Amino acid sequence: MKMKTAILLVSSKSLPIAQTICQELTESTIYTTTEAKGCEQIESLAHFVKEEFHHFTAFIFIGAMGICVRSIASCLEDKYTDPAVINVDSTGRYVVSVLSGHIGGANELAQHVAAILGAEAVVTTQSDNNGLWALDTLAKKYNWTSSISGDSMNHIITAFVNGQPTALLLDIKDSGTQYLEQTCPDNVKIFYHFNEIIQEDYQLILAVTPFIYSSATPMLSYHPAVMHLGIGCRKNCSPNGIGSYIHKELLNHKIAAQSVASISTIELKKDEPLLLHLFEEFPQSCLHIYSADELKEIEVPNPSERVFEATGVYGVAEASALKSATNGPLLIEKEKGMLSENNNFTFALALDRRVLRSGHIEIVGAGPGDPELVSVRGQRMLQEADLILYAGSLVPRELTLCAKAGATVRSSASMSLEEQFALMKNFYDKGLFIVRLHTGDPCIYGAIQEQMAFFDKHSMSYHITPGISSFQAAAAALQSQFTIPEKVQTIILTRGEGRTPMPEKEKLHLLARSQSTMCIFLSASVVDQVQEELLQHYPSTTPVAACYHLTWKDERIFRGELKDLAQIVKENELTLTTMIVVGEAIDNRKGLSHLYSSKFTHLFRHSEDDKEEA
Repeated sequence: MKMKTAILLVSSKSLPIAQTICQELTESTIYTTTEAKGCEQIESLAHFVKEEFHHFTAFIFIGAMGICVRSIASCLEDKYTDPAVINVDSTGRYVVSVLSGHIGGANELAQHVAAILGAEAVVTTQSDNNGLWALDTLAKKYNWTSSISGDSMNHIITAFVNGQPTALLLDIKDSGTQYLEQTCPDNVKIFYHFNEIIQEDYQLILAVTPFIYSSATPMLSYHPAVMHLGIGCRKNCSPNGIGSYIHKELLNHKIAAQSVASISTIELKKDEPLLLHLFEEFPQSCLHIYSADELKEIEVPNPSERVFEATGVYGVAEASALKSATNGPLLIEKEKGMLSENNNFTFALALDRRVLRSGHIEIVGAGPGDPELVSVRGQRMLQEADLILYAGSLVPRELTLCAKAGATVRSSASMSLEEQFALMKNFYDKGLFIVRLHTGDPCIYGAIQEQMAFFDKHSMSYHITPGISSFQAAAAALQSQFTIPEKVQTIILTRGEGRTPMPEKEKLHLLARSQSTMCIFLSASVVDQVQEELLQHYPSTTPVAACYHLTWKDERIFRGELKDLAQIVKENELTLTTMIVVGEAIDNRKGLSHLYSSKFTHLFRHSEDDKEEA
């Protein structure tokens, strides 16, 4: 959420500081008691703050701390409603979080402003300074809702920051639980099943769960919106009491009502008054309306011929719940209800498949070779993996050295595809996390298509983390921009024809007609043929580069002209791990982009606006 920010300038000498902050923070305005260009003039700081205290989400004072404190003192009410307040000294050296550090976001704002000014952020909140989680803001940060049993939030926070033994239950997975796993303090032990927690061993239980647990130990639960409620009903069904009835049924099943993410039904029922009623009962939910065609192929455990005759599907509640939950498990199969005559309704509840703690495969692009060129996400995946299966002939083993203790790390170089599948499926079926590590970016000659077909066949969960390709590493190593304004605007990624035939329309000599920058993979062994085809359209003096083991410790790069390409490759005994680059763009320093002309400065503003819109 964007902050509506008031920047309060105490001294006109600090106007440049205020202007710098205002320029970087959208939705901010500078207020001052003296007339200054670009500022709103006010009568007094204290009067302005008193009148506007709850009309802004944040106040930034620039000046003495005492003025800041006196200005806000009479306005303070509650940490859950007070806005964020920070104070910047008049020299811009220190940025102090003054009020609503966690819940109001002052700590985060202080760090942001400090980064803008190159200043030092001063945050006195104990949990921040000790690198602990801010328990009172986690729910907001990850779109969870919270509930407490056995104690107050303040007592729970106190116990946590004082290092009391804490159990952390994570029975779903999302971005928030990944963060908690990665940053777990020493006093916290992670559990994935509630019945494994020996409660007397802990002073506090934290849980990220859509379920309700009974605990003698004080417990703070965060409920993610991961449940999907499917609804069916008679035409013009009276909604009276149905929402309360479903709430009670969820409670009977130990399911938190706050975790209902969506209400789903068939298009035939989209105007039913019951839907509006349920939105009022589950205000955090959204609505999913599906056509009969979208639902008719979904298998339901309780099919009804009568429902099929009326709607074209065998179970509206179950099918729509399963559809919204990406075919996750039904936790409540179809239940029928009728609270008044002729007001029949059905409902079912499913858990989103994407948050299940089950096996998962992450296909990770390792980059061109340098271990530092794997993405931040890719490295995190490697650190979390239970199995790392890497392409040993192409990926340096150093990339796997960040594996956690106890992880299995195997090279696929000597394995058949069937052996690789068997190994990954063995780990997957145990509910473990697998990283399949490929060189460069997996989408370019990555040999992942057969693997994905196998994963699809066995309904296995997988995702792709992209990597840096060797053609990008070649551009960096050659210190070349592979596009030249008005000369070359296309980069072709291709390969020579070896044992794998090339499609007729993609023969090198046809692609060469454009004289684009061409990056040729896996072709050192057929370099004579490559040179012959390219010379049909590129001038013989076209710059070329043969790049061996890009970004590896033994990287070698050889420049020359196209007429000498085969000789360069052969004389230097270059192997298959060689990228051949051809084109006028190599080492070109001629022609500047029009984007850098003073006539086009508006493009930069438009670019920033586009990002804002996105």
